[in-house]
Amino acid sequence: MPTKATKATKATKATKPEGHRIDVRPMGAADIPQVQALQRRCFPGIEPWGDAHFLSQIARFPEGQIVIDFDGRIAATSSSLIVATESYDRQHTLKDVSGDGHITTHNPRGDALYGIDIAVDEQFRGLRLARRIYEARKQIIIERNLRRFLIAGRIPGYHKVAGTQTAKEYVRSVIAKEQKDPVLTIQLANGFVVRSVLSGYLPSDHESRGHAVLMEWLNPEFVPVGDQATGTARVASVQYQMRSLASFDEFARQVEFFVDTAAEYHSDFVIFPELLTNQLQVLVTETRPGLTARRMSEFTPAYIELFNRLAIAYNINIIGGTILTVEDDVLYNIAYLFHRDGGISKQKKIHITPAEARWWGVSAGNSIDVIETDCGPVGISICYDIEFPEQTRIQADKGANIIFIPFNTDIRSGYLRVRSCAQARCIENHVYCVLSGACGNLPHVEGADVHYAQSCILTPSDIPFSRDGIAAEATPNVETLVIHDLDLDLLRRTRASGAVRTWDDRRTDLYKVVYRDGDQEYSI
Repeated sequence: MPTKATKATKATKATKPEGHRIDVRPMGAADIPQVQALQRRCFPGIEPWGDAHFLSQIARFPEGQIVIDFDGRIAATSSSLIVATESYDRQHTLKDVSGDGHITTHNPRGDALYGIDIAVDEQFRGLRLARRIYEARKQIIIERNLRRFLIAGRIPGYHKVAGTQTAKEYVRSVIAKEQKDPVLTIQLANGFVVRSVLSGYLPSDHESRGHAVLMEWLNPEFVPVGDQATGTARVASVQYQMRSLASFDEFARQVEFFVDTAAEYHSDFVIFPELLTNQLQVLVTETRPGLTARRMSEFTPAYIELFNRLAIAYNINIIGGTILTVEDDVLYNIAYLFHRDGGISKQKKIHITPAEARWWGVSAGNSIDVIETDCGPVGISICYDIEFPEQTRIQADKGANIIFIPFNTDIRSGYLRVRSCAQARCIENHVYCVLSGACGNLPHVEGADVHYAQSCILTPSDIPFSRDGIAAEATPNVETLVIHDLDLDLLRRTRASGAVRTWDDRRTDLYKVVYRDGDQEYSI
């Protein structure tokens, strides 16, 4: 639904009786039926979003979903998300900006709050509930130091003159106070300024003839902070040569060299290959490969301490490859992301290859996570994981713009499976993929003796991106470092306006991906 300020009809004016309570608060799952009923009363010609849409909005940006509770009854509601202004400064639709109602387009690093819906019950007319919602939204903008507040307002009076005026002519006449519009006139009076007229914003809004007016309110307390709006992440991928090691200290020296080098180039991220610590298996060799693999957990505390220290010391986010680790007596293949502020996140491998299961007895993880970083949300798909399109689809649905792929393949055909699938995931989900693999040999490590890699940084395939969808790539099987700047703003702009829109044009009426996140089930 567009930003709506018209109200339900056939109701009486309300006052605030003594002892009654009005509470402006975040929307909860229990409020959804009342919110849907309110929207049907306010906008009988426009079907409200479904439960899954509201649950997704609450999960992605809880503080942006607001209700006004009048003695236990929902009297008003609004939905919003954070965006980068330049991503929606041109023609767009409600479906574009709202991620088809799921706000998958929410961008915590954006500079604007975008209001996509507001509804006030006519029964509570006179209590100025719309003003309370706008004030709550403006408070979010001030607290988050956002530059502006964007809304796409209806022009419900336009249908009366549509036969004689264009939508732009009508808007100009309302601004000049030659005509009044039930919504636009009020928004202008509340300090909003018109940026443009959007055609086809919500085709089902017949009163507005599908049009909406993009308007903004500038935050008077906005303070520019550094390069907050640049929207660029510099990534470095290590193509690492496996070698025999005599100690963990030798491993640490080699790793630190690459972290130091990536940091010298002011990288925001550096990624190492899958099973990076397999070099250390020779130090804990047992009678069977499975027993040796389980002993790799002996290195986990030192591994975590090392990468945590390096991330802080070199001011860089590190995806430390993966390490075989035992948790609750179960062996997992785990990728850790070490944040430069000292935080630590992890992603277990979801799909286990037959070789991993046979040689080492690795078990699969059960949670597909997206990790919030200082460069926005990212996902990690470990090698074989990228060959399953559903995993990246879920990560993209949760907001990831970059998918980091630590991989470990033995021969060219195995590598090409990973590479080709990663390129497909870029196109399907309009994301960047950063691949890091290992080369060299480990003659004394069973199940990981030879390696083949051509580490690379991949993009969607469209005119504004690199030729062939390859931002950068290494020479095959040579130890090196690949670096590239990823333009996150370009990614967002082209997601809505590219030659094709593979995310928006999915036929969810024919097929969906259903996944579980904790106790909640989602479909996309």
